[in-house]
Amino acid sequence: MSEITFGTLGVPAPLVAVLTADGKTQPFPIQADTLPDTLAGRDVLGRGKTGSGKTIAFSLPMVARLGGKLAGGKRRPGRPLGLVLAPTRELATQISATLTPFADVYGLKTTTIFGGVSQNRQVTALRNGVDIVVACPGRLEDLMKQGFITLDAVEITVLDEADHMADLGFLPVVTRILGKTPAGGQRLLFSATLDNGVDKLVRQFLQNEVLHSVDEANSPVAAMTHHVFEVESLDAKKDLVHKLASGTGRRILFMRTKHHAKKLAKQLSDAGIPAVDLHGNLSQVARDRNLASFGAGDVKVLVATDVAARGVHVDNVELVVHVDPPTEHKAYLHRSGRTARAGSEGDVVTVITPSQKKDLAQLMRKAAITVTPQQVSASSAAVDTLVGEVAAYVKPAPRAVQSGNGQSSNGQGGNGGRSQGANAQRKRALRDGQGGSGRGDGQGSRRGGRGRGPETDVSGTGRPRRDRSGRPAASGQGGQHGQPRTAAHGSSTRSSSGSGHAQGQGGRTRSGGLQVGSLVRPSQGRGPRRAQG
Repeated sequence: MSEITFGTLGVPAPLVAVLTADGKTQPFPIQADTLPDTLAGRDVLGRGKTGSGKTIAFSLPMVARLGGKLAGGKRRPGRPLGLVLAPTRELATQISATLTPFADVYGLKTTTIFGGVSQNRQVTALRNGVDIVVACPGRLEDLMKQGFITLDAVEITVLDEADHMADLGFLPVVTRILGKTPAGGQRLLFSATLDNGVDKLVRQFLQNEVLHSVDEANSPVAAMTHHVFEVESLDAKKDLVHKLASGTGRRILFMRTKHHAKKLAKQLSDAGIPAVDLHGNLSQVARDRNLASFGAGDVKVLVATDVAARGVHVDNVELVVHVDPPTEHKAYLHRSGRTARAGSEGDVVTVITPSQKKDLAQLMRKAAITVTPQQVSASSAAVDTLVGEVAAYVKPAPRAVQSGNGQSSNGQGGNGGRSQGANAQRKRALRDGQGGSGRGDGQGSRRGGRGRGPETDVSGTGRPRRDRSGRPAASGQGGQHGQPRTAAHGSSTRSSSGSGHAQGQGGRTRSGGLQVGSLVRPSQGRGPRRAQG
């Protein structure tokens, strides 16, 4: 029997060359099963677990179909030819990264559309004309309503992780979007399950579809090994988690809440194990930065909530740790699927206390996973074997002013305002009778209070204020449009130097960071407060 290759499946030679250059010569089961039908233009329903190679399975037929479309035509603004819908920003970004090298071969332009960032770049790309859009449903529908994009020219539509779309409540939006695509277009739907309304999408939008399902025996996910480690106390759990994080390879630690993910990442970093967090409280810029740092190997530990359970593909993740066991089996499977991807092997550890044992047993039965819990401590032989070589201690970096999005700024502030090494300058400015600025660089910011430069009247008139001796007096510059924020009964005024408004020294900013900087002293009595020179 001849060997199955991408070429024998009908993939065009230019795309085979891209795959070969990336070391991909043998198709995974989901790719081998679906490509003959998708390349022939059939509607396909693909069922496969996470990490089974679905992205390449739909990227190849999309590019192959659209590759020759521009030869005799002109790219039209806001009217793409291909559409991929994904449930999360991370997944959309990674789909685009996989798709773009194939699209480049034929000169196809791609763009991503998702929320959490300004739409300006996305609108500009659409106006310039794109061939393939990879989008999250919410932002895409927003841009459709604003008239920046129409889907009447779409020839091939892909719905990826349809079951997760259902879990997130996106199916009504997805239904409206698919209804705007031409009825005769090719549609590919990929999902691990067909529950929660996914079957209704299949019946409504796929025509004469071909079902392809990758069973557990053929799935690369079968290469993962599951462990359940039981500890006697929370202190023992903390020690065990630190030990599991201390290896030299990449590992992802899953937490139930955003607060605990951030807290654990800080604890590990302070203990000499560099870690970054990934959760919904981070801005998109911070999420991208932390994920890029993890993917590049700058840090080996990612502490995440379920926002990373799907769509995060990083090569060679050797260990996934459920520090907080999930509440349902699908979350367990998708979290675990961050390892043992694309044919690699990996380990999955769930850490429990005795009170969690019964709930975990029920979850494992639903997930069809058989594993015997082990009572361990951080020094147990089973743990040492799993961790392997322990990474060298890394001295924690000094922590700078907290920025508006909760990230340590180190000269790069967040949403509340940028700190450009200007804390000392702000202190001197207030001491010398100069007004503070909203952004720390002399630039006003609505979120941080509108600074108007030195010696600005806090009433917003623009005229310098003077004290009783006739000298210019400094204002706290808090509030929007230069209005002061005063505190009654002699409490300290709020200043907008740095990120947001702070109440005195070390006060809490509006955007959640900590204001570390100069103290604006109150004057006696009521009325606008002045900094004492």
